[in-house]
Amino acid sequence: MSVMTNLHSSRRVPHPRAVLSLIKPVTWFPPIWAYLCGVISVGVPVWESPGMLVIGMILAGPVVCGMSQAANDWCDRYVDAINEPNRPIPSGAIPGRWGLWIAIAMSVLALGLGSVLGPWGFGATVFGVVAAWIYSAEPFRLKRSGLWGPGLVGLCYEGLPWFTGAAVMAAGAPSWPVITIAALYAIGAHGIMTLNDFKALEGDRQTGIASLPVTLGPERAARVACWVMAVPQVVVIAALILWDRPLHAMAIAVLLAAQFWAMRVLLTDPKGRAPWYNATGVMFYVTGMMVAAFALRHLGG
Repeated sequence: MSVMTNLHSSRRVPHPRAVLSLIKPVTWFPPIWAYLCGVISVGVPVWESPGMLVIGMILAGPVVCGMSQAANDWCDRYVDAINEPNRPIPSGAIPGRWGLWIAIAMSVLALGLGSVLGPWGFGATVFGVVAAWIYSAEPFRLKRSGLWGPGLVGLCYEGLPWFTGAAVMAAGAPSWPVITIAALYAIGAHGIMTLNDFKALEGDRQTGIASLPVTLGPERAARVACWVMAVPQVVVIAALILWDRPLHAMAIAVLLAAQFWAMRVLLTDPKGRAPWYNATGVMFYVTGMMVAAFALRHLGG
């Protein structure tokens, strides 16, 4: 079946399973995890605001992240027809403009839920929703840039949820150590997102998306991604030592050493090993995030 035929399916309503596939539950873990890191980092007992905890997790994962996936798949439907034609929109499982309507409806839902989290939570939600559309949609479409695209996604996957969780639980702006550590892990996530771009290499080349794997080639892009992931963690380790948290710093150093091993494996075949690294090396990275969050908790957030 041709790409054009798939994109203009005769189906009138989307299949429920296709809708679930569109919002990609597998992608919800990073922002939920980062939100929990933010909650823990400020040292406020969770049982004081259990509702804020649950609403924030739902907002960060299924709603905002799910919305961003729907918006991205709608805006990328012709690219996906090349890279992954079996995805819900190019395959026709989600017909017509249903992908767009789902993304818009979830944007409205996100803003509604965000308003429950107070001014800081709502402001962060507005930023996340706007960022999702700026990343994917014309005329901005920051995903065309191998610098700004992964940077924005890394910020929204790791830094923004961390900040939101901290701000919601503290009922105010987080302390500068919390913001600093959240920002460092958001910067490092740029490398994770660069590795994620390897799966779309061919379609990006054909459609003019200048991801780092396209502009630098797989080998150089993988090396850049490794440096970008590693350097912020070194700064985190140094900061925790400076703040008299040597045991937490040591734990993150061990996790970074495990990442160095995984990076060596990755660099033997960057394109082929990128999915493997995302399932192994990234787990060491996010574990370090939680260790850092507990270190900040002991600092009083």
